[in-house]
Amino acid sequence: MNLPLMLLLRPACNEVVMGILSDGTSLTQRGLKVLEERLPPRWRAAWKKLARAKNDVWYDGMLRITAPDRRSASIAVEAKSRIEPRDALRIAGLAVRLENTPLLVLSPFLSEATRDRLREASLNWIDLTGNVRLVLPDPGLFIETEGASKQPAGGERPARSLKGVSAGTIVRALLAVSPPVGVRELAQTAGTDAGYVSRVLELLNDAALVERGPRGRVDRVDRARLLRRWAADAPLEKRGEQAMFLEPRGLSVLVERLKSTGTLRYAVTGSLTAQRWAPVAPPRLAQVYVDAAPPDAAARLELRPTESGANVQLIRPRDDAVFRESKVGDDGLTYASLVQVAADLLTSPGRGPAEGEELLRWMAEREEPWRG
Repeated sequence: MNLPLMLLLRPACNEVVMGILSDGTSLTQRGLKVLEERLPPRWRAAWKKLARAKNDVWYDGMLRITAPDRRSASIAVEAKSRIEPRDALRIAGLAVRLENTPLLVLSPFLSEATRDRLREASLNWIDLTGNVRLVLPDPGLFIETEGASKQPAGGERPARSLKGVSAGTIVRALLAVSPPVGVRELAQTAGTDAGYVSRVLELLNDAALVERGPRGRVDRVDRARLLRRWAADAPLEKRGEQAMFLEPRGLSVLVERLKSTGTLRYAVTGSLTAQRWAPVAPPRLAQVYVDAAPPDAAARLELRPTESGANVQLIRPRDDAVFRESKVGDDGLTYASLVQVAADLLTSPGRGPAEGEELLRWMAEREEPWRG
């Protein structure tokens, strides 16, 4: 029987397998129940005793999956109370040592980022909230269901994120520097506390968004993934006070008015900026950061308040870095940095996310025009 590789486990018995959860059951008992509820009719799953795999690779348990025609497959299981994206990379790297034995990751909760990394490595998983992926070619079985997208209340640790001005400053600094870079150097670049930088780097390291050396230096930054994570944690709708308006004569009129304003500090983001580098389609919505309350800025730009049909979004940002990092283009318009534009588009309405991904592809191929 030729079974696919699915996942890997660590040496020695995992105490989590025999550990008791808050409801008095073990992690393996709960995991088996989650799987049984999702198996097709007449399929069965059962735990076997702990065993040591070949090549001195230990796993935490063995699942036996049996089809209605009595064909079956055995699956090694890695059970842990906490699995981060970084762990998924390690597991994927070790899975090959188990050769033809498939494996399964089992945990109380697996974040979307962790599941993405497991999927990229063709690994399977179960968490107790109902996030399940199990693929077996023989007997043929495919299960994929969604559970919770966030750490359930009462989890082992509070959720951590990149929301907030200070975290955004660190993200911008990481995207601008050339690794390797130390914590103090990064703190100086970001203009923030080294202790806070260290805590953010711990989060990013767990999420496999950066790689750190033995002395804690950042040796590599996954820029595209870091931008996506920042956008998800600090979406455009949370970036500050904002409102929608209408320029009835079109966006070209707004552009000329912005160029001629002498008293309004602004930075154009979204499609109007992205089209200069990675055009997808003519912009339908102008998104502009302004340093005044949106109604006041709209009045100065002669825009009309509207509840439908808006073509202008004005945003008063919480983070002044939006203006500090903006640049005047050769057309005389002031544009937000491409890092900011990409993050904004990824959580914008309509086709914004698709434009954001196209801009990320452009940025990955040409770092010189936008970094530094």
